This record gives sequence, C-alpha cells and structure tokens, in this order.
Amino acid sequence: MKKVLSKMIIKYLDGVSDDEIEQLLVIPPEVDMGDYSLPCFSFAKRLKKSPVTIADHLKVDLENDSDQSVITEICSMNGYLNIYLNRSNYIKFILDDAHNLDLNLSAEGIGKVICMDYSSPNIAKNFHVGHLRTTVIGNSLYKIYTKLGYKVIRINHLGDWGTQFGKLIVGYKNWSSKEQVEEGGIEELLRIYVLFNKKVKDNPMLNEEARLWFLKMEQGEEEALSIWKWFKEISLKEFNRIYRLLGIEFDYYLGESFYMDKVPALVAELKEKGLLLESQGANIVNLEAYNMPPCLITKNDGSSIYHSRDMAAILYRNNEYHFDKCLYITGLEQKLHFAQVFKAIELMGYDWADGLVHIPYGLVSLKGEKLSTRTGNIIYAEDILFEAIKRSNQLIAEKNPNISNKEQVAEIVGLGAVIFHDLFHQRIKNINFSWEEVLSFDGATGPYIQYTYARAKSILRKGNIDKINMDIETNLLIEQASYNLVKEIASFPNKVKESAARYEPSVVARYVWGLATIFNKFYQECNILNAEKKTKEARLVLVYLTQKTIKDAMELLGIRCPEEM
Repeated sequence: MKKVLSKMIIKYLDGVSDDEIEQLLVIPPEVDMGDYSLPCFSFAKRLKKSPVTIADHLKVDLENDSDQSVITEICSMNGYLNIYLNRSNYIKFILDDAHNLDLNLSAEGIGKVICMDYSSPNIAKNFHVGHLRTTVIGNSLYKIYTKLGYKVIRINHLGDWGTQFGKLIVGYKNWSSKEQVEEGGIEELLRIYVLFNKKVKDNPMLNEEARLWFLKMEQGEEEALSIWKWFKEISLKEFNRIYRLLGIEFDYYLGESFYMDKVPALVAELKEKGLLLESQGANIVNLEAYNMPPCLITKNDGSSIYHSRDMAAILYRNNEYHFDKCLYITGLEQKLHFAQVFKAIELMGYDWADGLVHIPYGLVSLKGEKLSTRTGNIIYAEDILFEAIKRSNQLIAEKNPNISNKEQVAEIVGLGAVIFHDLFHQRIKNINFSWEEVLSFDGATGPYIQYTYARAKSILRKGNIDKINMDIETNLLIEQASYNLVKEIASFPNKVKESAARYEPSVVARYVWGLATIFNKFYQECNILNAEKKTKEARLVLVYLTQKTIKDAMELLGIRCPEEM
C-alpha cells in the first residue's frame, strides 16, 4: 500500500522520488490520526515551500485525483499529511496482493551476492552463548536476505589459527595425554587452556614456548600440524552437534588457516602499493590519518596476525564470489579491528571496500558477568539449549499433558524460546539471560508467539475449512479489531526490508510479537467460529493470513512453530 500511495503522491512533488516517499510514509501512533502519515519537512528546501504549505497543497491535489479509490479522507496538520483509507477497498487490495508476497519481496536482491561471516567458534574452546549470538543473528540475516532474493554465501570462519594453539600444545605436552584428550574431548582441551593461563602467571617462559610452537605450525612442522589437526577434529564434532540441533548449515567452513598461504601475496601487494611500513621489526599499515592505531600485518618474528588473515580472506572472497556486500557478525569489542581492516583494504584502491560491513552485537551475561574462557566462568550453548528443552517439556506437561509428540514440541518451544529471546533484543544491546523471561508464555517471548500460532491453527481446524477462499465480503472486516489485524499483516514486507537495511533481526522479532498481540485482541473481541456464515468466512481468512505470516516471520528468525501446544 505504501508503494501505491507513493505513486499517487509523486505526481504532485517535483524532484522527489517515489522511493523516498515510500520510506517516509509511516503508520501514525494513534488510530484517529489516519492510516498513513507523510511528514513533509524534508521536501521544504527542495520545493522552497514550508512543510505546512506542501501538506496543504498535497491534500487538495489528492482530493481532486480521479485515479485514487483507496482514500476516503485526507487531513493536513502542522506539516503532516494524514491519509485515511477506504477500509473495504484497502482490505481487498491486501488480500489480492497476499499471493504475490514472496514474488514481490524476492525482486529486491535479484542478481546481488552477499557473503556472510558468522558463528566462527574457536577451535579447542567450547561453543558458548556468545557464539550462539553470532550464530542465530547470522542465520536470521541469511534467511532475511534470501527471502529478499539475494544469493547469500554462508561462511564459518573458524578460529583455527593463532598463538593460542601454541599454548594448547604446550599445555597438552606438560599436563595431559592422548588418552585424556580422547576421553575428555573439548572439555579436556578447555582444561588445558585454562590451566596454561594459570601456570603462565608464575612461569612467563611458557609464553615463549607457546610462541615457538605456533611458529612451527606456521612453518609447516609435521608434529605441530598433526596435533593442531587433531584438536580441530575434536572441536568440529561438538560444533556440528549444536548446528544440527539448531537446524543451521553453512556453505563453507573456511577457518583462518585456509588463508595462511594467501598472506604473502597480501604483504607483497601492500608493499608494492607503498602501504607497508616497518615499525619496531613488525610490518604495519599506518592509519594515523584516520585516527586509528596502525593495522598490524606481520609481527616482528614474521608470523601473521588477525588483521592480515582477515584481509587475505576479504581479497579471496571478492575474487571468488564477487560480492556486493560482505557482512561480519561479531562482538562489539571487534569494532576497531574491522575498522582497521576495512580501511586498509580501501587504501589498497579497491572501490568495492564500501561493501564491507561489521555487524556488532552486545554481550550475554548471567547476573551481569561477561562470559570468558580465560577464567573458566563459561555458559555453554549446549547446556543452555538442552536446559531450555527440559524446562519446556515440564511446562508443556503441566499445560497440555495429553499433547501428541510432546518431546518434539518441547524441543521446538525450548530452542525457539532461546533464539527469540536473543533476537528480540537489539543486537547491539547487552542481554541479561533469565529463564523466567525466556520461557514465559506471556509477553514478548517465543512461547507466546508459538502458542498464538497454535491457537490460529486450532481455529482453522475447528472451522472445517479445507481451502481458504480469498473472495470474501471485505466490508465485513472493517470494524477496528479486524482492520488493525489487516494493517499489521500488510506491514510484514516492509518490516522484512527494514530488518535487512538495518542488519537488525529484532525488527522482525518485534513485528511478529506485535502481530501475535493484535491477533489475540482480535480473537477476544470478534466471534469467529460462531459468527454468521459470511462473517465467519471473512474472519477465517484473517486467521489464515495471521498464522501464515507468523510462521513466515518466525522462519526468518530460524524458529519453528508447532501445530499444537
């Protein structure tokens, strides 16, 4: 509808695009202010008129426009143009357009490629809830961009290279054994890592041993690489178990080690372009002119570092995939790192560098404590997920003990609760995890929305409707509760686009919560199954569209919806 209105308005505004108008059109906060409102302030300078005058002229022009049939009233107020729609015609427009939703959405990204770098857990460390954030945010953005027609390449940039592996090898050789690692798996590797960080406080020379072992890895020494590969295999088993549980897949698992042999070419190119400087034995790109510390390329012993490996990865990805955008979903603490890397790529003369985007997120904590492997105070993702399933099982047994497939429903609800709790928050915000909040069946939670979906499915089953007929009398849906629901359903495509534009899954999460809330009010105020035949048919269409939209929105968040709860 925004597109329809913008095409009407554009005829009367010179030098303004219909896309700009479409973006400016908003739904007012109060019902009596109209169905859509257009603020005219941004047009004033171009049109050399006051916002009030622009709104007044638009009101007159639109009232005299013979082409429009969806508007019943237009008001000009303090520089705003408030538009009231013909409810019956508007509802018909939405119903007619419902079948073309996917087609309309998928047109935006046709022919465009997005690379996404997310999840990226560290080898030999447990998959904790911090990794869970990047994983579910990245998975949701992947689904959103795919819905919009983009070709999305999912890359898991495993943390499988770096000095920490030197520490692990030293720890393994001093305080563990092959048998202990085989039996304990990643838990044993974690024990070794934590123990190393304790021991090094009393024996700083351990750091030198670790540095030398990592240097052996970089030089291709057989024993060092053999132990490293073994640690990697053990870690991947755990990571894949979590990905299977969440239903998440990747196109490529290309860790830092994959780009090692590409770093020398990067160094040579930087040197050739006059960007590589020596500083205290190390090689850097000077970023002082951009108010940033230098971008370290190689350390004084010649070994690579995160900056150089990430830059090599970017060059490889652009050459291989020819991306329009390359998105990095990592913690906020890496903001400076990516600013340095992206600026260094830009200085190399690549005009596509403006497609490099860091998408940061905040911390997850229990009682406000940051999660860290260095202290051993870790919240494992797997523990959180299985605990959620266990608690969901108990809740469902209390609420609906006779439900079929109870175990499957508990898994869907438990996993969905954790994911929704994360994605409902703006990604930049820190999250304080609370079981009471996560698993509540009331409020802005996954279970509340899943229960609403199950309620809608139950109504459709009781309505004995084999196939929904969209050819209804739309004037039967013009009362406020029904009309509010239609408007909310109609806003879904714009919310998907907004979510993509802002790299913000919370837009979809908050939308679907709002939709569920409006539907439940509609359910309370409007008799559906016992209404007169034509009214029943009309209201069942709204129930059908609601459950379909809820399911579509939840799928974009990576959450399934059970048919009953």
